[in-house]
Amino acid sequence: MAMLPNPLPRLADDPAGATLGLRLPPGILVDATDDGPWHEPLLWYADGPAGPGTWASLLPARAVGLHPVLIEVDGKGPEGPAEWELMPGEMSYPGDHDAEEVLAGYLSYLTADDEDDEDEDDHTEEAYTEADLPDGSDGSDGSDGSDDNPDGEWPGLAPAQPLTADPDERAAEVAAHLVESGDLSAPRGALVHARRSADIPANIGWCGSYNHENDVARLCAVLRSWEDRFGVRLLALSYDRLTVSVSAPPRTLAEAEAIAAEHYAFSPDTIDQDGNTLRTYAETLIAAPAWTFFWD
Repeated sequence: MAMLPNPLPRLADDPAGATLGLRLPPGILVDATDDGPWHEPLLWYADGPAGPGTWASLLPARAVGLHPVLIEVDGKGPEGPAEWELMPGEMSYPGDHDAEEVLAGYLSYLTADDEDDEDEDDHTEEAYTEADLPDGSDGSDGSDGSDDNPDGEWPGLAPAQPLTADPDERAAEVAAHLVESGDLSAPRGALVHARRSADIPANIGWCGSYNHENDVARLCAVLRSWEDRFGVRLLALSYDRLTVSVSAPPRTLAEAEAIAAEHYAFSPDTIDQDGNTLRTYAETLIAAPAWTFFWD
């Protein structure tokens, strides 16, 4: 699918986006990267704070190739995306990567690290080891699908789940909750030129995952797969954290454990630093309308 031309440069002369059929509040165009100004704006974000309906109000911009996202301008790390050391030139294209290969590769590396740690005097038990992998059963063989994987092998992608809500409607609900609850620090509504919501981090050159993955397009390939299997939408970005809405969450512990294995590969800090095991983390995913990840 061809991507529409980037309409963000037009906002320089038409700040409200009237020629694009939009009605935008005053905002800021960001072209700052770690290597100097980018050749075109990477994103637009509003001058004023986001309200509960901000994400939903920006959704019509998708018709011209712009996807809404909430950004934190006063969270951990530098304030605002102009200070985030964006690196769009270092990112590949998400569609060039296979989500299962990406996740399996991460998990192989992480479990190899666990084995190396066993020889060190200061080794402490990690939240996840190869033996924690679910066996990939969906329960059709009479099991509950939650047995340990005796071979410690990648069990494959978790199966898709049925939608419990329209993905955009769920995203709007979760976005409103994030703003109302104060879960986001000084959120602003933003628009990014992208083929799909999952591609937003790669398109702006976001480096929040840099300690885990330098090419965030590989993580975006996983987000694309989650869009397809679990109806996710990328909702919020800060300097080193992202949140997605989920309209097809797991319904059972077995389903959640299979997804938790993917989450661990995607963002090990999210599980390890909160002191979770794979199972205790999986319990939090059952029927959850949102997933949040961070990298330290």
